[in-house]
Amino acid sequence: MASISARRLAKELKEIQTEGCPVGINLVKADDFATWWFTIEVMGESLYQGEVYTLQFRFEPEYPISSPAVQFVHVYSNGHICASILGNEWSPVLSVVAVCVTLQSMLASCKITTDIRHAPENPKKMIRKNFPQI
Repeated sequence: MASISARRLAKELKEIQTEGCPVGINLVKADDFATWWFTIEVMGESLYQGEVYTLQFRFEPEYPISSPAVQFVHVYSNGHICASILGNEWSPVLSVVAVCVTLQSMLASCKITTDIRHAPENPKKMIRKNFPQI
């Protein structure tokens, strides 16, 4: 008999294969129920607009009771993602696609700002001007 994890992942994979993924999200590889690979493209006007990131999902036998381990591939030294839904706010009702959509949304929410503040040309001069006792 298949484990709860295997049954759940088989169901999610079938839904992805029949219904597809949301815009900008693509399943790259899901050869087994241990590791899946997705790409997410950042949509909308954001700092990361048009960027495509690869995500690696690793599933423990306790999935969906415990969250999958999700990492960005080739981002930072370790690719770790700090998202509450992958930690204390994980719920077994969340799916792999829901995690992808959340991460895509997080990246899309980093808006481009025109209010860029530059450092003063001579910071020591600024400090002395504002704090003469230094």
